[in-house]
Amino acid sequence: MGAGDSKAGKERANSCVACHGVAGNSVNPLYPSLAGQSEAYLVKQLKAFKSGDRKDPVMSAMATPLSDKDVENLAAYYSTSKSGGKSLEESKGEKAKTMEQTGRYEGAPSGISSSDIVYKDVPKGIQISKSEFEKSNTIYFERCAGCHGVLRKGATGKPLTTDITRKLGTEYLKNFITYGSPAGMPNWGTSGQLSDKEIEMMARYIQNEPAVPPEWGMNELKGSWKMLVAPDKRPKKKENNLNLDNLFSVTLRDSGEVALIDGDSKKIVTIIKTGYAVHISRMSSSGRYLFVIGRDARLNLIDLFMKVPETVAEIKIGLEARSVETSKYKGYEDKYAIAGSYWPPQYVIMNGDTLEPIKVVSTRGMTTGTQEYHPEPRVAAIIASHERPEFIINVKETGKIMLVDYTDIENLKTTVVDAALFLHDGGWDSSHRYFMSAANKSNKIAVIDSKTAKLVKLVDVGAIPHPGRGANFKLPKLGRVWATSHLGDDSISMISTEPKGKKAWSVVKTVKGQGGGSLFIKTHPKSKNLWVDTTLNPDTKISQSVAVLDINNVDKGFERIPIAELADLGDGPKRVVQPEYNRAGDEVWFSVWNGKDQKSAIVVLDDKTRKVKSVIKDARLITPTGKFNVFNTQHDIY
Repeated sequence: MGAGDSKAGKERANSCVACHGVAGNSVNPLYPSLAGQSEAYLVKQLKAFKSGDRKDPVMSAMATPLSDKDVENLAAYYSTSKSGGKSLEESKGEKAKTMEQTGRYEGAPSGISSSDIVYKDVPKGIQISKSEFEKSNTIYFERCAGCHGVLRKGATGKPLTTDITRKLGTEYLKNFITYGSPAGMPNWGTSGQLSDKEIEMMARYIQNEPAVPPEWGMNELKGSWKMLVAPDKRPKKKENNLNLDNLFSVTLRDSGEVALIDGDSKKIVTIIKTGYAVHISRMSSSGRYLFVIGRDARLNLIDLFMKVPETVAEIKIGLEARSVETSKYKGYEDKYAIAGSYWPPQYVIMNGDTLEPIKVVSTRGMTTGTQEYHPEPRVAAIIASHERPEFIINVKETGKIMLVDYTDIENLKTTVVDAALFLHDGGWDSSHRYFMSAANKSNKIAVIDSKTAKLVKLVDVGAIPHPGRGANFKLPKLGRVWATSHLGDDSISMISTEPKGKKAWSVVKTVKGQGGGSLFIKTHPKSKNLWVDTTLNPDTKISQSVAVLDINNVDKGFERIPIAELADLGDGPKRVVQPEYNRAGDEVWFSVWNGKDQKSAIVVLDDKTRKVKSVIKDARLITPTGKFNVFNTQHDIY
């Protein structure tokens, strides 16, 4: 009899179920059953993963936060569980084949409405009704398509084509949807966001063939374009007393709105209706206009000079989208806007102050490397070059970066750089010359020199990098670095951005955070702190808190700050997401993202003391997620 408490181990095992099954009986060929295994063996293996003697990106991330008592309790629980699943040896043979097919999961919502889907007959033998299929479509496009793709061919998330899902089976799919994974798949069931009935329905739905949404060309673009206030009818000068430099645009995900919050008073200035689950807010070069784009591809242009800021133009640039940007090169400031869509896979160039569509360009084409045709190469991050009159566009599934010269829209010139699969987000180094772009599937950061329009290097980092814009800071002895956290493991990779240094564009330091499931990492030029969220980790202790490291001594390890606990909201998933600084760089804001019908909040910390300075609670703050300080966004400060 060991020293562990099996009852306590059962409570701690929630984050293990997605891979190892209920009570340790795996229905997943990727992972072994733990039920009935030797208690001493389990203790030894967990400690080996925790110490690094045994290496696995998922298990290492899972074992790192465990205390010795947690290890003993888990071993006690699984050793006394009744065995009914596959053994370690039985699972090994199937693991390599399935891993090759599927990669890893990640999750994020999408915006396509089921009403936009061209319905197809359900194949015979799949037990799902038409009404279930339509309801599942809505859930899939709100929760799943962002990572797994409209055609379910996979990207940051696994492919969910029927040749794979039918082999995995309903029970395995139910477990994964319910419990998520430490590599970033959200725990839709245990977080309360999907019911057991919905999860069972979705497990059957993804064993059916996917529906294909319609295309969206210039006729549809112009048909959706609305000029609400023409430029000559707008204020000639600023008509409000807002401190625009310290204004925050905050996504209210599930209400389809953004809240403009005064960073000085911490009060909501106004709520503006937008598309569903706004993905990002971007500023015009002048700082007057705010662009926000929803996952349903609705783009709002908001004039911050009006007495009460409001939308002056809007357009729907497709059926699902993530990115928007404006021209920033000297002589072209605010002349053009650009938005990229997930479906159809294309980008749209528009007039900067009206959103009138000018040109739409498809991104369908061949992949880098194997050079195979891909029907769904989605537009991920877009960033405006400071070195040349160009937009820099990440095309996710082809792994190519397009540098689009906007000096002659009629005769568009594009430089295409082969990078790596699958491109996602990224940001500038501190000089604003080098674009650091995450290639999720390849576990690499692509470094692009925006002055020469060439690939500098592909840098190996941790599993599934997801930096947001990343974080720029200076390490003692090592100089300037740009850092990313990861969805797939607990590492934080720091890449030298000293162009003339011997280790330029190489990882010069790797440290550990709380775990996998990180979406954003952040610091500020005036700060000595590096903040890392772990929003999608299935362990609530991790997803409801953040890690903070001292930039002057990152080897010291991180301090955990229980942000959700500080918000004091009561029940709910209370995921903590996206650190963002104020204009002065002395406050850092965190969203506590709760259920739609539950209380959410924004917690503001004093960056120096790491103590609570304010908690913003307001009934209108429905599922706050992304926050964008106007000045920091306008000037690419991160």
